[in-house]
Amino acid sequence: MDFLFYSAVILVLLIFFIWKTFVIVPNKHIFIKERLGKFSKALDAGFHFLVPFVDNISYKQILKEQVIDVPPQVCITKDNVQVRVDGILYLSVGDAERASYGIDNYRFAASQLAQTSMRSEIGKLDLDETFVEREKINSSVVKSIDDASEPWGVKVKRYEIKDIVPTETTLDSMEQQMKAEREKRADITHSQGERSATINRSEGKKRESINISEGEKLKRINEAEGAAAQIDLIASATAEAIAVVAQAIQEPGGQEAVQLRIAQEYIDNFGRVISKANSSVVPMGVAAIQGAFEGFAKVAENFKGPDAGPENIQIMQKGKKNRE
Repeated sequence: MDFLFYSAVILVLLIFFIWKTFVIVPNKHIFIKERLGKFSKALDAGFHFLVPFVDNISYKQILKEQVIDVPPQVCITKDNVQVRVDGILYLSVGDAERASYGIDNYRFAASQLAQTSMRSEIGKLDLDETFVEREKINSSVVKSIDDASEPWGVKVKRYEIKDIVPTETTLDSMEQQMKAEREKRADITHSQGERSATINRSEGKKRESINISEGEKLKRINEAEGAAAQIDLIASATAEAIAVVAQAIQEPGGQEAVQLRIAQEYIDNFGRVISKANSSVVPMGVAAIQGAFEGFAKVAENFKGPDAGPENIQIMQKGKKNRE
């Protein structure tokens, strides 16, 4: 019985001795070994031997990139608007010794420093700028934390803002502002449409006027060309008639025929004037008229024979009666 008891005690002491003597460090981890309470060595991944009751593992640091959820906080913008901001911080341990002895809890310290830097950066911007300048805010926070965490042996990789939430009063104001902006854009769009429609209508009227004027121009050109053609035809016909008359005048008895024709036209026109007028105006003396009729009689006598037509004989007889 005593043998079993002592054997069990020895076995437990052996296990405890082995547990205190050997240590296995996982990958991406670093253990800090202290000897008699003083830093001795940073143990990398693998199997390591410790002196029992002399060496001790005081800190276990993770070399992998760590994610820290920064608690939400209320920040005040440059234009005195309260917004609720939260984010995520990414960091990793670069020096395990300084991370163990440089600060008590680097994760908590980094989170608090991120909140402080965020409040400072938000206070430099207006509300509208906070939604646009996220990349600038993130870079500024990372730089502030990285500079402060250098003595801790911690490297800050990046910081990302998860959300920026204004207060309900600010949201109502923003909603009214967005509504006003939408109405403004609608009015601008409507006015631009009206402007385009007015321009289109004026362009249509302009083209219509141009087409009408072009039509009038072509019409007048056609009418002018028609009138010119008509004048050319009349002039050609008149020229041909004059040529024929001129040729006829050159024939024997042509001069007398012309004089007879002139006398006939004179008597006809004079008779129409006398018949329409209330009072008769005689343009020449009686003797002159009588002399004219005597000349006509001589002309008529020359036309006696084959060239004397009925019309010429009638005129001559009428002139003779008037003389009597």
